[in-house]
Amino acid sequence: MIDAQRRLSLNQATIKRADLATALRVSTAVEIEAIGLWREPVKEVGLRRASRLLSDSGLRFTSLCRGGFFTLAEGALRRAALDDNRRAIEETAELAAAGAPGSAAVLVLVAGGLPDPPGRLAEARARVGDALSELVPEAQAMGVTLAIEPLHPMYASDRSVVSTLGQALDLVRDFPAEAAGVVVDTFHIWWDPDVLAHLDRAAKQRRIATYQVCDWSTPLPADVLLARHFPGDGIIDLDVLTAAVASGGYLGDVEVEVFNADVWSLPPEEAALRTRASFRSTIAPHLH
Repeated sequence: MIDAQRRLSLNQATIKRADLATALRVSTAVEIEAIGLWREPVKEVGLRRASRLLSDSGLRFTSLCRGGFFTLAEGALRRAALDDNRRAIEETAELAAAGAPGSAAVLVLVAGGLPDPPGRLAEARARVGDALSELVPEAQAMGVTLAIEPLHPMYASDRSVVSTLGQALDLVRDFPAEAAGVVVDTFHIWWDPDVLAHLDRAAKQRRIATYQVCDWSTPLPADVLLARHFPGDGIIDLDVLTAAVASGGYLGDVEVEVFNADVWSLPPEEAALRTRASFRSTIAPHLH
């Protein structure tokens, strides 16, 4: 088993202004062994070159972000969104194959917000389930896990109609666990009074596809998308949540994902070092 500190994965969003080659170089330079990638930097260099760069880096691949946005009504735009998700599945499979042993073929899915013109919330959420029914067999055939990420309710209107871990688990429950799971992201689920029960359910059903960590602090910035902080710099009970994920049997890598303008202004090496230090002090001790 990989020891706790070695399970750190640097989510590329934490050093958002670094290109793919820089993100890979910085990760290895500060002795981080795994990385979670985003589709936009991969697209900038092309999938073939991205896969080669990843392979040469020796890093494990932990997830690709993102697919999803499934809440449109049937029509050309919805078909285009589903086709884009098919491409994301293929990208995930290729990157996972290029990563070091222990890589995970996980595609992170953000459900999408209420469509324009607005539809009923329940109808929009049902369309997420319909999209999974269409895509899960294709993902399973390629060895990819589709992972629904519930987002904090403040994003329900524009980013995700799936707001709790319980809702995400309901959406994937009828599909094979190896093909459909959930993202546990501390920023989005810490507030939920039922979160420990949901984590227990997710563990028993083997649905935790990836675990992402950061912290929450107030006041929130004007752009609440950029409200994330390094683990330990906020108020989330990261010890409790991490212990629950670990005791549930999750043995995969743990991504630190920070959206924060001040963090993005740091040199990538400094941000990566701070990521490593915060993980060591705040997360690693609770990964049994």
